Amino acid sequence: MLRSADPDLASPRFKANPHGFYARLRATAPVHRAALPGGQTAWLVTRYDDVAATLKDERLAKDVINALSDEQQARQPWMPGFLKPLTRNMLDLDGTDHARLRALVHKAFTPRLVEQLRGRVQALADDLLDAVPDSGRIDLIRDYALPLPLTVISDLLGVPRADRRQFHRWSRRIVSVTSARDLPAALPAIWFFMRFLRRLFAIRRADPQDDLLTALLRAEEAGDTLSEDELLAMVFLLLTAGHETTVNLIGSGALALLEHPDQLALLRENPALGKTAIEELLRFTSPVEMATQRYAREPIAIAGTTIPRGDQVLAVLASANRDERQFAQPGLLDLTRAPNRHLALGQGIHYCLGAPLARLEGQIAIVTLLRRAPDLRLTVPPDALRWRKGLFLRGLERLPLAV
Repeated sequence: MLRSADPDLASPRFKANPHGFYARLRATAPVHRAALPGGQTAWLVTRYDDVAATLKDERLAKDVINALSDEQQARQPWMPGFLKPLTRNMLDLDGTDHARLRALVHKAFTPRLVEQLRGRVQALADDLLDAVPDSGRIDLIRDYALPLPLTVISDLLGVPRADRRQFHRWSRRIVSVTSARDLPAALPAIWFFMRFLRRLFAIRRADPQDDLLTALLRAEEAGDTLSEDELLAMVFLLLTAGHETTVNLIGSGALALLEHPDQLALLRENPALGKTAIEELLRFTSPVEMATQRYAREPIAIAGTTIPRGDQVLAVLASANRDERQFAQPGLLDLTRAPNRHLALGQGIHYCLGAPLARLEGQIAIVTLLRRAPDLRLTVPPDALRWRKGLFLRGLERLPLAV
C-alpha cells in the first residue's frame, strides 16, 4: 500500500535518523510500496533474509529494459543522447554483459593487490592529520574523510592532481540526483565530467602510464576489449563510487564512535580490533543505505507481497543491517560483534567491487584518527549536523571536530 504519510526518503531530515521508519516497516510491512522523489514508486524490501535474497534473485534485472514489456518500454522517459554511454556501466547490466565488464576490472581490486596500498593509505592519513591547523579545528569530511579515498582512487586511475577537487564537485552533484526532476540541474556536471574523461583517455593513449586507466585502455580478457562508451561508463563509475561511499564510512563511522565513547575508548586502546571494528561500523552506519534499482522481470512474491512485472525494487541495506531477526541488539554499536554478516557491501554478482579497498581505507583512517587525536570531540551539537540529500547513499555534509 502507498501511504501519503511516508517520509521523503532522500531528504536530509530523513537521513538524520531513518531507522525508526525502517523498524516499523520490518514489523508491519516488510515489502512496502513507497513514493520516491519525482513521483516514481518503488517496493522497499526491509528484512534481512528478504534483502539478501533480493540481491541474488535473477528474476530481478538491473537493466530496466530486461524487465519491461514493449508497451512499458515505449513509456520510458526520454534521455539526452550524450548520457546513453553511461548506461553501459556494469552496475546497471545483467548476465554476460555484467560479467564481461567486471572481469576486465576486478583484478585491480583483489584483496592481495589492495593490501599493497596499505603503506600509501597510511602515509596519506598521517599527512592529512599533520596538516591540522594550530587551532585543532577541522571539518573531518572536507579535511580527511574526502581527500583520503579521493586521492587513492585518483592515483589508481591516473587523474591529475589539479583536477581532483573539480571532479569531486561534479561527482557530488551527480550522486545527489534522486529523480528525473533533479536531472536537468545535474546535466552540466555530467557533461563536463564526461568531457574531462574523454580528454584524459586521449592523453593516456598518447602517453601510457603505470595506472589503472592505461590498463583499462589496453584491457583484454579472452580477446575482449572495452569500447569507448564502456570505458567511459567504467571510469565514471569507478571515480564516483570509488570514493563517495568511503567518505561516508569514515565520516559516519567517526560520528558513531563519538556518540559511543565506550567503543571509541575500546578501539583506541586496542587498535588490533580495527578489522572487526570496521565491519561493525559498516553495519551500523550503512554508507550505502539502499542498493541501486532492480526491476521485476515477472511477477515476484516477496514476504507474501506480489511485485508486478516491471516494478522497481529497492533492497534497503540499512534496514537489513538493523534487523532484530539477524543481529542481537542491532541498535547497539559493538566493535567486537561476531559473527557479523552485514549486507553493507551488497551480495551476489553485484557485490561491491571495491569492498577490499573500502575496508582498508576505513580501517586505517579511523584507527589513525583515534591514535593521533586523543581529545577528539564534536564542536557542534549532534542535532546541528546536516546529512546529504540523496536516495541511495547516507553521509554527512560536514563534521566539525576538535582534534
